[in-house]
Amino acid sequence: MTPNPPPEAAPPAPPSLGTMRERYGPRYRWYLLLSVMVGVMASIMSSTIVNVAIPGMSHHFSLGQERAQWVSSGFMVAMTVSMLTTPWLLSRYGYRRTYAGTMVLLLAGGVAGGLANNFSLVLLARVAEGLAAGVVQPIPAIIILRAFEPHEQGRASGIFGMGVVLAPAIGPSIGGVLVDLFGWRSIFFMVVPFCLASLWLAYKFVPTTAPGGVAATRGSGLDWRGLALGTAGTLCLLNGLVELRGDSPLQAALLLGVALAAFAAFVWWQRRFAASGGTPLMNLALFQYRQFAMGSVVAFIYGTALFGSTYLLPVYMQVGLQLSASHVGTILLPAGIVLAVTIAGVGRLADRQPTWVLVSIGLVLLAVSFALMMVLRLDSALWLLVAFAIIGRVGLGFILPSLNLGSMRPLAKPLIPQGASAINFLRMLGGAAGVSLCAIMLEWRLSAHGDSLANAASSPARLAAFDEVFAMLAGLCALAICAAWQLRQPARQG
Repeated sequence: MTPNPPPEAAPPAPPSLGTMRERYGPRYRWYLLLSVMVGVMASIMSSTIVNVAIPGMSHHFSLGQERAQWVSSGFMVAMTVSMLTTPWLLSRYGYRRTYAGTMVLLLAGGVAGGLANNFSLVLLARVAEGLAAGVVQPIPAIIILRAFEPHEQGRASGIFGMGVVLAPAIGPSIGGVLVDLFGWRSIFFMVVPFCLASLWLAYKFVPTTAPGGVAATRGSGLDWRGLALGTAGTLCLLNGLVELRGDSPLQAALLLGVALAAFAAFVWWQRRFAASGGTPLMNLALFQYRQFAMGSVVAFIYGTALFGSTYLLPVYMQVGLQLSASHVGTILLPAGIVLAVTIAGVGRLADRQPTWVLVSIGLVLLAVSFALMMVLRLDSALWLLVAFAIIGRVGLGFILPSLNLGSMRPLAKPLIPQGASAINFLRMLGGAAGVSLCAIMLEWRLSAHGDSLANAASSPARLAAFDEVFAMLAGLCALAICAAWQLRQPARQG
């Protein structure tokens, strides 16, 4: 008689959040944050560093400025829209598979872009990188609010923010050296070591579970109609703003009208889809929380001011104050370092002080920085420019760790993934609009003052045009302060 074979050992359970905590102890939450920080740094670096490669790429493929600019715009659109898919991906595939998948896509985009001999392939690679960057960027906020105790969340946000800010501060400098030594293709390969490190860390420290520690499930399908409407609205908004800078106001008005209609249809569909029992891309129940609704307004305006000033400051220094490109980098570097240090310090403050106070202080400093730029003249001392830039970056350091915490702490735990993706989406949408808004305002005011950037020499009229754009940014920050005051917790929760 044949003896029964011994029963096969059950396969080991995939590592959940609980088992990871048991394995690595109380320090595990920091290992988890570090793991996703590396991936987010790679995604942010890929978004900012490519600007260094655009001149070389334009020459290689014989591109005009408009086509070359799509390398940045395609990335921006893909990143903005894909942020809305993060909650669905996490609930369906879990933290590890979602995070590792985005890193593989970012890696593939970097390698394909670096090897491409056709501009269409470069553009496709940039879109792939943008999709990956958009999905990964809301994940750290979800982890900070779920894996850390309330008294540690500010410190975690500060440490994470410091690491993430260093990527765009240092990236372009390294990128410039790489382009000089190895050409524009080297910029695409720069994300490869970061992606490989993040994949190793993912399989070591990132759990397989979905947010809340539950197993990932098939659940409902992705809201494809909502995604299509969001994509159409974002594309038309960005293209419409670009057309406003050209000679076709009718086409610009048409595109902006379609964008408005698409966003209105998106909101209508999200309500209907949720009422029918589906899982919408953006849960509109989030906006029933006053602090989240006001935080979203701040995030949109803040994104507009941040990205707009990131475009405006280098242009102002080079064509307004007639400084060389090397001077611009040298002037902005101390501000970048101060920003990283400020974020780390303010993160600790956010555990003890009301976040609305910190966000308001940051917006005031940012508004003051823009207003001070208006006093500079062609013969002003360089140290004044450095000091004014530092004041603005200190302001950003107050806002960055505090805004997400102040907006999302009141949310019910199941809504945190949706909240993180929605607030990131609105910040990026504001940022995408901010660059075009500053460019349109600048061209309009230059024309009103009888000047043009085509003129080689600067003039008081040119500086007056720049001053008016800085005044607009200061006004936007002042508007955001009104919304930031509404981040206060109601008295009954005190």
